[in-house]
Amino acid sequence: MDINEAKKKIEELRKTLEYHSNRYYNEDAPEITDYEYDMMMRDLKALEKQFPQLVESSSPTQHVGGKAKREAGVLVRHNVPMLSLQDVFSKEEVEDFVREMEEKLDHPEFVVEYKIDGLSMSLRYENGDLVLAETRGDGIEFGEDVTENARVIDDVVQHLSDGPEYLEIRGEVYMKNKDFDEVNERQEMLGKKIFANPRNCAAGTLRQLDSSVVKERKLSLFIFNLQQVRGREFSTHTEAYEYMKSQGITVIENYKLCHNFEEVWDAISFIGENRGNLTYDIDGAVVKINSYRDREFLGNTAKVPRWAVAYKYPPEEKETKILDIELSVGRTGRINPTAVFEPIRLCGTTVSRATLHNQDFIDDLGVGIGDTVVVYKSGEIIPKIKAVVKEKRPIDTVTFHIPETCPVCGSKTIREENTADIKCTSASCPAQLERNIINFASRDAMDLKGFGTVYIEELVRKGYIKDIADVFLLKNHREELIELGIIGKEKNTDKLLSVIEEAKQKDADRLFTGFGIPNVGKSAAKSLLIHFGSIEKIADASVEEMTRVEDIGEITANCIFTYFHEPANREILQRLKEYGVNLEKETETLASDVFSGKTFVITGTLPTMGRKDAQSFIESNGGKVTGSVSKKTDYLVAGEAAGSKLDKATALGITILSEEELINMTKKEEE
Repeated sequence: MDINEAKKKIEELRKTLEYHSNRYYNEDAPEITDYEYDMMMRDLKALEKQFPQLVESSSPTQHVGGKAKREAGVLVRHNVPMLSLQDVFSKEEVEDFVREMEEKLDHPEFVVEYKIDGLSMSLRYENGDLVLAETRGDGIEFGEDVTENARVIDDVVQHLSDGPEYLEIRGEVYMKNKDFDEVNERQEMLGKKIFANPRNCAAGTLRQLDSSVVKERKLSLFIFNLQQVRGREFSTHTEAYEYMKSQGITVIENYKLCHNFEEVWDAISFIGENRGNLTYDIDGAVVKINSYRDREFLGNTAKVPRWAVAYKYPPEEKETKILDIELSVGRTGRINPTAVFEPIRLCGTTVSRATLHNQDFIDDLGVGIGDTVVVYKSGEIIPKIKAVVKEKRPIDTVTFHIPETCPVCGSKTIREENTADIKCTSASCPAQLERNIINFASRDAMDLKGFGTVYIEELVRKGYIKDIADVFLLKNHREELIELGIIGKEKNTDKLLSVIEEAKQKDADRLFTGFGIPNVGKSAAKSLLIHFGSIEKIADASVEEMTRVEDIGEITANCIFTYFHEPANREILQRLKEYGVNLEKETETLASDVFSGKTFVITGTLPTMGRKDAQSFIESNGGKVTGSVSKKTDYLVAGEAAGSKLDKATALGITILSEEELINMTKKEEE
């Protein structure tokens, strides 16, 4: 390869790596695996080593990934840089590191420990009291202050009984797999976006503005390094660990003290063989020098310490045969295909199932029952199918297709707009009934205050609610409900039944939103009802008629058409009418039309208005509010901690308004 080819390849790799680094560190939404990223970084390092004249300070090989962000707190300056580690990928590279340390140091000791897959955080203590928690941020100068969120993490010790004058320790915030599964189950039940993996969930949660969300999601913490101390002395990493444990601090589990390469490699191999049995994800093993004096002598580069490396395990892959593809229906109605295959051992555990995600994934693989496939473990815990071994395909095997009817209730299925999800259209499908009722009662829909998830789950399980319309029949079971205590005593039961009865007269767009039709949120429901006047007329409309409404596309119109052409859903609509539930849109009188034809996005915390208040204000003056910034956005109303929406709006040249400026626009119209 000549220098011109190398330069072109280096530029391509740098651009790609910077993009994926931003997705990982700043957006918490990676698009590729850690292994794929590591291999690209390795290629870039090799090229820069071969052509040192092409190395630039801005290269991803020369700086720590990530940048400090402002969404979750103020920026704080690091007392000690929070550097990343040098990655190695082979036994030979580990041996090279150990031999180098043995050449430079006198009988060095090594500590081998888990590399936890999470988000780095440092804790500062003064005279035993926790005074600050900060994220890595840019790793060199600044991180984010996340102290209030750290205080609600159970593993974070608030006070040390024998604390020195100053102590700074660094650890990894992560999620145990069971806690991650519970969060995603809750997200799915509420119809919210689910997290891709525990690391993303932990990172996004730690940056939350609301510490109650952090506490609810049960983050965990392992400490893996002493950063700085005054008023006490430690000579080794393991000595510091023992002190931390005496103070109730949770340090990395099962670390191993080693004295030569053979012991180091045995420890790495042991972790690799048993990592599938852990209750949390790791993404490698760390080898570090034990002596602090030796660490100080070795020092750091601009990006990594010279006294440690992180060994990344190669993905373990095996072939197996698909025996069946099972279909299940989640609480959102999404149909989930799962491959069942002949059991194999991967990363220390036996696996026999792997998700096939959706029809696009199945089509890309071309996978069918009877195929031989390559299975690997992602994040050292989740089995995934990598490829189909085409040459081993039986003659009669064909690519699998998710059926057009729900496997649970037999209703029609539809594909959601801008997603690969195929969903059941029946509001009374047993597999998703609880979630549908929770959505129906939610603040954005019927807003049935006091009708909580626990009550809904119990009423569904005991058979009192089989569809949306049954909510308005609960009054017929008043005595039974009081006797069983499902909602509480007589006073609580009557209060909820009264709320449900009063809800019959609420705006029809709330009811329409409550149906949970894919792609139909509050804005679409409102637009359709303004145009058609009633839910019954929408139910009788053709796809073509619905697409005449502004912002209602063909996919959304098809979702509505399919929903109302399910006999069970038409029956529910008829029953709601019989029970006296309002199906018609009341004529609204706008305060003004000053915002007519204008699209707004609201972000951040406004000084006096809640987000819903601001939306109502805009809509009452003829404007429209959407959730994301695009070229169609006319104004961004920005408050404190506006975040990425503000960055995008600025890049697109969209007018930014404060709350005061928004209000003043209507005052000018009055004048």
